[in-house]
Amino acid sequence: MFAVILIFLRISGKKGVRQLSIFEVAIIIGLGSAAGDPMSNKDNAILPALLVFITILGFYRMITWFAMKNEKFEGLLEGEPVYIIEDGMFNLDADDQTYAKDEFFSEMRQQSIEHLGQVRTAVLEPNGNVSFLFYEDQQVKPGLPVMPKLYKQKHKNISEESEYACSFCGNVQHIQSGSLKCPRCQKQEWVKALVSLRIS
Repeated sequence: MFAVILIFLRISGKKGVRQLSIFEVAIIIGLGSAAGDPMSNKDNAILPALLVFITILGFYRMITWFAMKNEKFEGLLEGEPVYIIEDGMFNLDADDQTYAKDEFFSEMRQQSIEHLGQVRTAVLEPNGNVSFLFYEDQQVKPGLPVMPKLYKQKHKNISEESEYACSFCGNVQHIQSGSLKCPRCQKQEWVKALVSLRIS
């Protein structure tokens, strides 16, 4: 059951295991399950639960030691960091799809980010946290808004010439009028780009 818990947490993604690694969450669940039976049912002896504790802790020590010695195994166990934003645009090659865009926008707003053009790089860490690296003020470029009201103002047909960001990938294009497919992702919904500086 411990192996099943570990596999399930590994497959389910990173966003639900904030601060703790997937392996540590599996340890906690395994220990809680072992402790739960004798606590809730007087017919279950304590000794088997203690043996389970000792076994799990020994297994934990062995796995963490092996992970320290082998980077590939550590990556398989804990997961690898995922680049979500690069150069102010969403990374189309990101292989972790458990982080919905609205959740990610919420993370950005909590970091006082108004648009993607303020962000040089964003990385989803193995423990579920997001690390942001920002552009200097003089390097900030037009970007996709992350504020709900502005993001919802999507257009397929442009009537006002301006800088527009693709609502899917964040690519910014100068559009005069009419409809245009994003040359980066081939989507066709645009949001007027923002160029404001980040207030920290």
